[in-house]
Amino acid sequence: MTRRVSVWARAAAWVEERSGLPSAVGRLLRHPVPPRTGWRYVFGSATLVAFALQVVTGTVLATVYAPSAAQAYPSLQWITHAAAFGRVLRGLHYFGASAMVVLVAAHMARVFLTASYKYPREIAWLTGVGLLFATLAMAFTGQLLRWDQDAIWSAVVAAEQAARVPLVGPWLVHLILGGSTLGAPTLTRAFATHVFALPAAIFALVGVHLWLVLRNGISEPPEISAPAEPGYSAWYRALLAREGRPFWPDVAWRDAAFGALVVAAVLGLALAVGPVPLGRPPDPTLVDASPRPDWYFLWYFAALAELPRRLETPVMVLGPLAAAAALLALPFVGGRGSRHLRARRWAPVAVGLAVAGLAWLTVLGDREPWSPRFAVRPVAAPAGATPVVAQGARLFHDRGCEYCHAVGGQGGIRGPDLTHVAERLNHAQIVARILGGAGNMPAYPDLAPGELEAIVAYLTTRETERAGRGGRRVVRGGQSDG
Repeated sequence: MTRRVSVWARAAAWVEERSGLPSAVGRLLRHPVPPRTGWRYVFGSATLVAFALQVVTGTVLATVYAPSAAQAYPSLQWITHAAAFGRVLRGLHYFGASAMVVLVAAHMARVFLTASYKYPREIAWLTGVGLLFATLAMAFTGQLLRWDQDAIWSAVVAAEQAARVPLVGPWLVHLILGGSTLGAPTLTRAFATHVFALPAAIFALVGVHLWLVLRNGISEPPEISAPAEPGYSAWYRALLAREGRPFWPDVAWRDAAFGALVVAAVLGLALAVGPVPLGRPPDPTLVDASPRPDWYFLWYFAALAELPRRLETPVMVLGPLAAAAALLALPFVGGRGSRHLRARRWAPVAVGLAVAGLAWLTVLGDREPWSPRFAVRPVAAPAGATPVVAQGARLFHDRGCEYCHAVGGQGGIRGPDLTHVAERLNHAQIVARILGGAGNMPAYPDLAPGELEAIVAYLTTRETERAGRGGRRVVRGGQSDG
């Protein structure tokens, strides 16, 4: 045992003499941190753990993924269904990306709430903003690499939005698509960006960010903080000398424990849920596709879908620019003064409204009430239906009515539920609505009289059934006697 220790000691001394790394790492681990830095300070290190997980799993996936338009989709099918542990590996990479997005957002929210962007940590905030946008760009390009219907149409939608930017719109389209149209260069461009350019940028930003954290120190809790004014740095050094604790092991154990919890959660989801399923193979000629971004972009997807058409271009162009400008300007506009929440009561309100708004838009985007649902099953006529009612059910499907309207809990949600439409409209009103259309609903004047009556019979059959059970309200002229 003594001989083994001496071997390690001699090896460490050899490395120390030639590089100084052991002493540098020791100083890094022993650097003092302020008191009362509890669990709310773990999100930054956990984001770094999630990024390391992405690097490892992404490197393994890149060894078997084929970044060509013809082979990308089959290679992912092979990884998922045939490669050893391929499904788990893709699940780790997908949920690792989700974890990284959540953690970097949580870390920035904590920094915002504790006003850690104030003097002298303004540049650290700016590098954090850069890391946020680089993380989102990694998430977007990662979705494109799946190269299924969602991926290619997401690229088309992104290019269409970029084209609206004045002056540089065509250049942005070329940057996204790798040319003027969607094709093999699009995938090549996304792969190079996702695997090389963005990770290099993240490594650089993380390096600068960590150096700034070490240079200026971890921000102390606002409850014990001095105002962020000239003279703060001297006060901070005195606080560390008086009450500081070494990062290792007094603080690092929380980072290690939370990082292990993040890895365990990602692994559990990868095993239990698996990767996001691949959609249909890519085919730009299929216009009935309804592209959906991954969950962390659903809020933006919903916001754009719900905008009035006249506001689409201004919001698409100015919205991201305004958000980026606000984040970058924050330490310069509000970089001095007290960091305590008593002096910044608006801060938790702003974070609460942002979280509530993003959550609501994400739920809305998951429902997609504005989109036809092309994958719904054909509606079925009620049991014992007459031939006319059965014909109406077939026509309801053949004419695409069920893509937007639900009957009996089945169908789309873009239009009103028609399960009990006869309670709201009489026979003549239903006919007029079908022939003339209304709102977003197209008109169907080409229906033959027999087809029209069959659809109306199908829609009113449920009310006849309810009347037989004594549950129907009498409808006269579109009004109910309820």
